[in-house]
Amino acid sequence: MPKLVLKFENSILTEVPVGAREVSIGRSPENGLVIDNPAVSHYHARVFNEEGRLMLEDFGSMNGTFVNGQRVKMVSLKPGDLVAIGKHTIVIAEGRDISGFAPVNGGTSKPAAPKINETVMLDTKERREFLQKVAAVGESAQVAPARLKVPTLVVRRGKTDQREYTLNDKLTVIGKSAMATVKLRGWFAPKAAAQINRRDDQSYYIGAGDKIPSVNGTAIMQPTKLSSGDVIEVAGIELEFVYRD
Repeated sequence: MPKLVLKFENSILTEVPVGAREVSIGRSPENGLVIDNPAVSHYHARVFNEEGRLMLEDFGSMNGTFVNGQRVKMVSLKPGDLVAIGKHTIVIAEGRDISGFAPVNGGTSKPAAPKINETVMLDTKERREFLQKVAAVGESAQVAPARLKVPTLVVRRGKTDQREYTLNDKLTVIGKSAMATVKLRGWFAPKAAAQINRRDDQSYYIGAGDKIPSVNGTAIMQPTKLSSGDVIEVAGIELEFVYRD
């Protein structure tokens, strides 16, 4: 059975076997392989078996997924492949120990849960290197222009725990729930007032939850695509959806 060996620099952090069930990878503690790094999206990628082949799929992450130095969306994997996510590397291995690396805490402890709620873009030097890698592998791996703009919710009115929220995940919940990204304050705030979904084409759609939101003053009864500058009102708050450069 193949396994994913997560390492940072020369140290092995953990090993996760890949069987019949897929292994999701990301910063959220709900993933099968947790990477505690702010450059990693909450739900970054997954590895799964399909018709006898080991496959990797990137979920449209902010900083991307690289296999053997090339940025990928979906690709088959083989033993020895190196998957780079953020500042970590995942070695694709057969079901045996990897030698040559020093295990951390015996190689058995799970990385700590995420400490922050937003995915952080790589710093200037790393981002330059990232773009150079993308250019080097050709047009098929180029980043779409929209990817370089960061979708953001700006709080214009109402009680929330932050004034801005970066939309890094496929699902953004607005509410009082512990799972919510946009956390509402107040005794009577709904647990999930509304939700925003990112689709495969990187567009964002807002839909109702416990409340019916309005976009630019019009109540929406079904998922509605958001454009930069749209104003969302729901559960006593007002948000502006914008793309940051």
